Amino acid sequence: MSHKHNNPFKKDAEPEISNTENSDNSNISEQDETVEEKTESTKLQDEYDKLNQQYIRLAADFDNYRKRQEQERENLLKFGAENALKKMLDILDNFERGEKALANVEDCKQVKDSFNLIHKQVIETLQKLGMEEIEAAGKEFDPNFHDAIMQTPTNEHPEHTIINVLQKGYKMGDKVLRPALVNVATAK
Repeated sequence: MSHKHNNPFKKDAEPEISNTENSDNSNISEQDETVEEKTESTKLQDEYDKLNQQYIRLAADFDNYRKRQEQERENLLKFGAENALKKMLDILDNFERGEKALANVEDCKQVKDSFNLIHKQVIETLQKLGMEEIEAAGKEFDPNFHDAIMQTPTNEHPEHTIINVLQKGYKMGDKVLRPALVNVATAK
């Protein structure tokens, strides 16, 4: 009698685990792909973190630079004003000395001389600080340096010539501190 049974020890028996092997192989390749994806994702995250840190440092450096520049600008302005005030203190001292000296003076010439001396000192100090008077009288009108508040029709002066300076103008380098107020000749 011949019975067919499945003898696991028999050579002809087909292994039943063949499906399991295929599924194990596919699991391994899926795991490899997942590991590769995680590795790629980790690399991208690391690069992102690195670039983000560089950006944060750069932003902080720029903010510090901006603050330093602002502080330097404030110091320059403060120092400039301080320097100007120190130079003006000598003039203030002379005014006070002149006031004491003129308390008992009745001579107008001495008062006038003292006044002219202090006026000259003020002008010299302002010139040392870089201030210049804008030339106006007899010059051609220039709207960059002059402000015409009057126009006088005349044949005595060429048209657009400044006849009279009503208030002096001043500049510092190329920057106009105050334009000269002038009367300009027009054609009659």
